[in-house]
Amino acid sequence: MPCKQSASTENVGLDLGQTAPDFNLPGVDGKNYSLDDFKGKMKALVVIFSCNHCPYVIKTEERMIALGNEYINKGVGFVLISANDIINYPQDSPENMKKRAAQKGFPFPYLYNETQDVARTYGAQVTPHVFLFDGDMKLRYRGAIDDDIDNPSRVKVTYLRDAIEAILSGAPTEIKYADTRPVGCSVKWK
Repeated sequence: MPCKQSASTENVGLDLGQTAPDFNLPGVDGKNYSLDDFKGKMKALVVIFSCNHCPYVIKTEERMIALGNEYINKGVGFVLISANDIINYPQDSPENMKKRAAQKGFPFPYLYNETQDVARTYGAQVTPHVFLFDGDMKLRYRGAIDDDIDNPSRVKVTYLRDAIEAILSGAPTEIKYADTRPVGCSVKWK
């Protein structure tokens, strides 16, 4: 899989503790979603920059869905955002996103960021790239879902789950691994 890469260690987006920037993006369900749809209603919000075609997203998709299903009734919101250039990557088009969400039964909104401005503001570098915010919409974790993107049976550290649990237990500043290096395919910029 030639697209595998680690994100740069240079922070190009949000710093830990920063407030989530607003967004207003169309979802595959025909609704628009903004940060206000989650702010004040969730104990935590997971924003994952994703897409359809990346083999590393595909490898982690079931993990994302499982986490979404597990935490949906615990006050944790999940949002997937695709910002890829659909001219060169038509498999990531909104029509194909809609098909993918239906096929996989996504328990969360799947949004399209055509202008790529949200991805740039957040500092998304690869797909998948995770950003976890607490109930005050402060960034508490960014990076990978876990420590083995290739094989879920080899995972030793569940970064995202551990960070969610820290927030739910009232200790958002005590996340052991608050900043990990995401691994995946580069965001396909225009």
